[in-house]
Amino acid sequence: MAEQELATKKTKKRSKKEVKEVEAKRFQSPTEKQFDVIIAPVITEKSMADMQNLNKVTVKVLPTAKRSEVKKAFESLFQVEVKNVHIANVRSKEKSRGSRYKGSVPGYKKAIVTLAKNEALDLFKE
Repeated sequence: MAEQELATKKTKKRSKKEVKEVEAKRFQSPTEKQFDVIIAPVITEKSMADMQNLNKVTVKVLPTAKRSEVKKAFESLFQVEVKNVHIANVRSKEKSRGSRYKGSVPGYKKAIVTLAKNEALDLFKE
């Protein structure tokens, strides 16, 4: 009897409400600091190809952010499971504005977040 009940529980389809409850238990609700850790997505040809092919998302983060902070923030904000986080500092670059004026592009810190196999994230919802 117990085996039959377990089998029916495993094969039973969950309603949308039950799925939301399970997701809420799996991920903590985000804090104010976690909203500040992730600044913006990095939109380049390489980052878009990584997003489609390798399930990696590239984002700008706070200069003081650590891997564990980025992972927790990403999981709680987007409700996805994070497999790995790589962090890189992008250096500032000097650019010329015309032929006479020099300027610079500011540097920033970026994080490349690898999502688990069964997870997907759409940053550009319409």
